[in-house]
Amino acid sequence: VQLQASGGGLVQAGGSLRLSCAASGLTYSNYVMGWFRQAPAKERELVAGISSAGSTYYADSVKGRFTISRDNAKNTVYLQMNSLEPEDTAVYYCVARAGNGINLSSRYYSTWGQETQVTVSS
Repeated sequence: VQLQASGGGLVQAGGSLRLSCAASGLTYSNYVMGWFRQAPAKERELVAGISSAGSTYYADSVKGRFTISRDNAKNTVYLQMNSLEPEDTAVYYCVARAGNGINLSSRYYSTWGQETQVTVSS
C-alpha cells in the first residue's frame, strides 16, 4: 500500500495550493482518506477527511478555506487550500484507513504518505 503526495510549496498569504495524493495497492473506494498536518512545536492534527461515501470533516481552523475531494476512478484525494495563512505552515501528510468513519486520531490511520511541506509567507 502506498500513498504518493504532491503539490506542496511556498506561497504568500492569501494564496492557494492544491495537494494531491495518489493511492495504490488498496481498494481505494473502501478507504477513508485524509490530510494531517504538523507544525513546529504543535501536535499533529487532522485537517480534513473524506469517507468512502463522500462525507467530510474539517478542522475549525480551515473551514471555509480548505476543500477535500476524492476521485475514486483515479484513486486520488485532493486538498484545495485557499486563503492560506502563515498559521497553515506545516508538514502535511496524506493518510488512509479502511472503513467508513473519519477518526480524528492519527493512530487510527494505518497508511501514511510522505511529508509534504507547505509554507505560507506573510
